[in-house]
Amino acid sequence: MSREYVEYTETSIYDMFKSYIKGPVFPVLGNHDSNPENIDGPHGLPGPLGKQFSWNYDHVSALWKNNGWIDEATAEQAAIHYAAYSVKNHYGLRIITLNTDFWYRTNYLNFINTTNPDVSGTFSFMIKELQAAEDAGERVWIIGHVLSGWDGTNPLPNPTNLFYQIVDRYSPHVIANVFWGHTHEDQAIIYYANNGTVRDSANALTTGWIGPSVTPLTNLNSGYRMYEVDTGSFDIYDAYTFYSDVNSYSALNSTGPTYKFEYSTREAYASAVGWPKSAPLNATFWHGLTVAMESNRTLVETVNTYQGKSSVRSPNCTSDACAAAKVCYMRSGSSALGRACPQGFASVQSPYTGKNF
Repeated sequence: MSREYVEYTETSIYDMFKSYIKGPVFPVLGNHDSNPENIDGPHGLPGPLGKQFSWNYDHVSALWKNNGWIDEATAEQAAIHYAAYSVKNHYGLRIITLNTDFWYRTNYLNFINTTNPDVSGTFSFMIKELQAAEDAGERVWIIGHVLSGWDGTNPLPNPTNLFYQIVDRYSPHVIANVFWGHTHEDQAIIYYANNGTVRDSANALTTGWIGPSVTPLTNLNSGYRMYEVDTGSFDIYDAYTFYSDVNSYSALNSTGPTYKFEYSTREAYASAVGWPKSAPLNATFWHGLTVAMESNRTLVETVNTYQGKSSVRSPNCTSDACAAAKVCYMRSGSSALGRACPQGFASVQSPYTGKNF
């Protein structure tokens, strides 16, 4: 997409959000929210190269401010920090957003000056905001686009290792939840203490919720999710996922797609985990689900079905290799951990290959 088209789509989409979603919206950029796509350059590049994407950061931060979602100071922060910002919402939750193009493998500018573990300054910004939140006794949600783990194929190892260590330091007393997108699939990952060296219930710290997308992409249904949140602790007590059957779209005439309730996370998994009704769906819950999946193949197939938003084109996950891989992916919050898992079962957008790379 051209630069002009990127600016047009950003203006149009945020205007629609303003019209239809009456409350505040806290956007985060993804790898298609730039021109060229996938590419963002750190300010540390020499001369004008370090500012070559400032047009986009200035553009979106002005849109967000104009829509009343962030104030002047936060807009200035977003313009400087690659459209990333830290903001406290009306319930007292601190939201920290990240531009994850700076660890996306397809952003070739990330391969310049890799000896610097934080060439973009993203993690310095993140640590500063988390420390301020800790000092103020605030709870934090971290929001980004490209996930830090799963099978390890999307991000670069070094930045996600550093991210994992920061999450370890500030979880769970500060960081309540982490949210990702990018895959278009319904997934979850777990962050553990000590950089994931021991991945068990006692060391489970924080959950990375990977939200299903409205965009079907390949062999997926369209979907979205709503969360039931405790507005004191900002823990999640349930997640409700809705889907639209893309296979039926050829029959649509004058109406657009409709969405149906797909499942409640608590109703789908809590009994298999033995999870109390009064407890939030935290990292310990998700680790318990992976333990249950190790001995319950029906549960694995349920997780696999929801991953594709109940698409008829999702491959079945019935083999021992696929089941083991799914558990491994869910326990992998960094690229290095994901790469150590069996490869070939990460996505339901094509038949599972079961290949090891």
